[in-house]
Amino acid sequence: MRTTVGIIGAGPAGLLLARLLHDAGIESVVLESRDRAYVEQRQRAGILEQGTVDVLRAAGAGERMDREGLRHDGIELRFGGKRHRVDFPALTGGKSVMVYAQTEVCKDLIALRLKDGGPLLFEAEALAVEGAEGDRPRVRFRHQGAEEVLECDWVVGCDGFRGVARRAIPASVSRGFERTYPFGWLGILADVPPSHDELVYARHDRGFALLSMRPPVARHHPSEEVASLPVRSFVSRLYLQVPAGTDAGSWSDEAIWDELERRFETDDDWRLERGPITQKSVTPMRSYVHEPMRHGRLLLAGDAAHIVPPTGAKGLNLAVGDAVTLARALVHLRDTGSAGLLDTYSATCLRRVWQAERFSYDMTTLLHRAPDATPFDDRLQLARLERITASRAAETDLAEAYTGFPLV
Repeated sequence: MRTTVGIIGAGPAGLLLARLLHDAGIESVVLESRDRAYVEQRQRAGILEQGTVDVLRAAGAGERMDREGLRHDGIELRFGGKRHRVDFPALTGGKSVMVYAQTEVCKDLIALRLKDGGPLLFEAEALAVEGAEGDRPRVRFRHQGAEEVLECDWVVGCDGFRGVARRAIPASVSRGFERTYPFGWLGILADVPPSHDELVYARHDRGFALLSMRPPVARHHPSEEVASLPVRSFVSRLYLQVPAGTDAGSWSDEAIWDELERRFETDDDWRLERGPITQKSVTPMRSYVHEPMRHGRLLLAGDAAHIVPPTGAKGLNLAVGDAVTLARALVHLRDTGSAGLLDTYSATCLRRVWQAERFSYDMTTLLHRAPDATPFDDRLQLARLERITASRAAETDLAEAYTGFPLV
């Protein structure tokens, strides 16, 4: 099997890159180790920056997002019983974000890929990337019980932190930068309407909490008279800071709701709505960057190259930035014969990656309480929050970073 661009991984980076290349008339093959059902069901967060929304629309993948996604024009910071809304459009010249889960983005891109007839092989496990230093790299993979070889002009690794692509870059030229946090997020899905119409980021002496939501999902109406009409059911997504290594099952539903109420407490009459919890999980918190993001004809994108803690909602958006940058570079090579943009791909992406890492670190340390925090540390956190609420410049910096850095 031969193609121009071999893409390992059908996550947002790989699927969007394949779509952008298809629109530009460049062939690609996507290899995904999991089956389609797994890819379309694995739960991931989904706060889409303005630039990501614009790219998906331009790629023809925005119809359902615009219909079902939730546009948010701000977030609420909550601390010391006080509430402060950050107004994105007023601070950024009109930018907003979209609440639309990564799972749904992948569903939309998969549907487009299959509709267009582009090769997308599920249950195709990449075993190795070979020949990246030469002009004919190849991917060895296993599909339907047989080992096959995909020959390419370029290989793009979008196969996550544990994938084969990053490991194919020699240790002699690789550098990894990492930070592991001593806490994680206990996340729940609950069948209850959100208690606020925008995301709430709460700093509390007991730890951080986040109130989020998922777009309404269609459910069968219980009444026979309107059985043909779906009911749009809101779902709340909430998180609690917990010690690293916490077992989600060690928290009862009642204990979770009680702790959320404590951390979201305000001086006014705001109340947290409770409901049935349908899912619990714990997300570890870590930051990681691999440099470089290119070795010969092998390029990395998405989680294969970088990971951010979820506080800043940057993971999916960084993947989109990588895909856009790489697609433009490959189109430029095809149209001009110049590899100039490919030669600067790693440096271009890493500038944006490190800004996202910086913002995610700032948000994490601003809102989470470290296990060894001192009263001095607590007062510094509060001073930083007070600065944001009192200074338009500081508030604008947060809003600009949250709604998205330039894609290129």
